[in-house]
Amino acid sequence: MRVESEPMKIAEDLLAHYGVHARRLPWRVPPGSNEAADPYRVWLSEVMLQQTTVAAVAPYFARFTDRWPTVADLAAAADGDVMAAWAGLGYYARARNLLACARAVARDHGGVFPDTEDALRALPGVGAYTAAAVAAIAFRRRAVVVDANVERVVARLFAIATPLPAARTEIRAAAHRITPDARAGDFAQAMMDLGATICTSRSPACGICPLRQDCAAFRTADPAAFPAKAAKKARPHRLGHAWWIERDDGRIWLIRRPDKGMLGGMRALPSSDWSVTAPPAAPPFPALWTALADPVTHVFTHFSLDLMVHVARVEGDCLPPGEGEWWPLDRLDEAGLPTLFRRAADAAMKENIQDAW
Repeated sequence: MRVESEPMKIAEDLLAHYGVHARRLPWRVPPGSNEAADPYRVWLSEVMLQQTTVAAVAPYFARFTDRWPTVADLAAAADGDVMAAWAGLGYYARARNLLACARAVARDHGGVFPDTEDALRALPGVGAYTAAAVAAIAFRRRAVVVDANVERVVARLFAIATPLPAARTEIRAAAHRITPDARAGDFAQAMMDLGATICTSRSPACGICPLRQDCAAFRTADPAAFPAKAAKKARPHRLGHAWWIERDDGRIWLIRRPDKGMLGGMRALPSSDWSVTAPPAAPPFPALWTALADPVTHVFTHFSLDLMVHVARVEGDCLPPGEGEWWPLDRLDEAGLPTLFRRAADAAMKENIQDAW
């Protein structure tokens, strides 16, 4: 099998294909270019792309780099501004790690990213994948870069039958064998592109794949069966309550969630804990509360949630307990509410509750 006997031919074939068909992305330099990739833009894009699509990331990347064009600019940004700019992109721990890493680069490295995998790995929030990607793409180091797309391509090339996640050690070893010493960054991006556009999860386009002659899964006539996956566990379901408090001058009460935990550091509506059994609907203070008929349903990575929304309108001198701020309703888009609470806000505004007020 050529995958075993000529691993470098795999890289040559794929790089030739990438030279013609590379996706044009705002954080990339053209394949084979003498232009050096900006480590800041590479790092920022890789953090944003974790568990998120290119289409979703592109506008966020543009806004971030317009507002904070260097890692020093980002390091100097206020936490709340960055969290608000991140709102809607999900997985909010990434935004907190983004700030921690930028500040470490500014403080400990003079605003310049270190250029080795080990040094990058030592930065806050930078895992093995991100360190390898930045080292290979930005600094042209030989590094083995394995994201979900690369994982799928390699599992098919070698017909690795071990189910994920147990197969990851085997997949990484196989990826190591075919990663070239030169142009490792282009190779990594070529593998990502192949997985994103041709070697897709369902209905891979094997007829136009530059590696089909090397692919053991292609020869099985069922390449989509790879990589094998262990049976998924049922996602638990949780319940909670949120309170929409609207003042008669057109402002709503927003809180800042604790830095640690789900949606940490984000502005939000006041809410209860989220539990597997229905928590008591204990509002933050006595008022004429109206519960919306339908809960807001949201799916997180590890659980789903039904959030019951309760609405009250209060006088201008009302001050709810705890820390928070009265936010102008006509500027709600600027509050940076995470998707769950933005959907809860939309439901509250849409509901016709005039009779209750």
